Amino acid sequence: MLDLQDLDLQLDQVAHRRRSLPEHQALTELTAEKSVVDRDLVTADTEVSDLQREQKKADTDVEQVRQRKARNQQRLDSGQVTSPRDLENLQHEIGSLDRRISDLEDAELEVMEKLEAAEAVQADLRTRAESFAGRQAELESSRDAALKELDEQRAQVGDQRATIAAELPDDLVAQYEKLRERNGGIGAAPLVGKRCMGCRMELTPSDLNRIKAAAPDAVLRCEECGRILVRTSESAA
Repeated sequence: MLDLQDLDLQLDQVAHRRRSLPEHQALTELTAEKSVVDRDLVTADTEVSDLQREQKKADTDVEQVRQRKARNQQRLDSGQVTSPRDLENLQHEIGSLDRRISDLEDAELEVMEKLEAAEAVQADLRTRAESFAGRQAELESSRDAALKELDEQRAQVGDQRATIAAELPDDLVAQYEKLRERNGGIGAAPLVGKRCMGCRMELTPSDLNRIKAAAPDAVLRCEECGRILVRTSESAA
């Protein structure tokens, strides 16, 4: 029975190690961080796309005004306009177009600067997103290797447990498993001296006398914790 208890504790330890692998926590943290970066990257992609459209529009606006100025300048230089009033109006319009071009170029430059900054942020986020993929692959590989090793241990111990459990009465194993579930994984404990090693309580003299009088194959229970009590060479009873 104590051998069965020991193997069950080993299985519990394996299960705990499987749940507590550092790779689990690292992957959880990585996933959370990656989620933030992915969200920020979507925002950055949208901003870059919007600024690219804005720059394209700014380029188009500047080019249209330049073309209009060039046509007016060509008319002015060709001598086709002879009326003093028309010449004055044409020169005034060219001056207005020059100021308009200057304003549009300033706006165009501002958009270009914003776009350059947004593209830098976008590139940094993409680099981080790519590094996450590599780190995730490393962690998953390490986790899978650790899980494989633990699963092999679990299978080996499980086979040993099955062999030992098969040698014990079914009703005793069933009783032990219920006690184990109820008592934090310990369903059977040795009696060392006068003490139950399950609850660490000393047995009373009457309980010790009862144990001494019990048959060698009797199933004994600790009166304090209810666990199956197993006599050993170190028992006082």
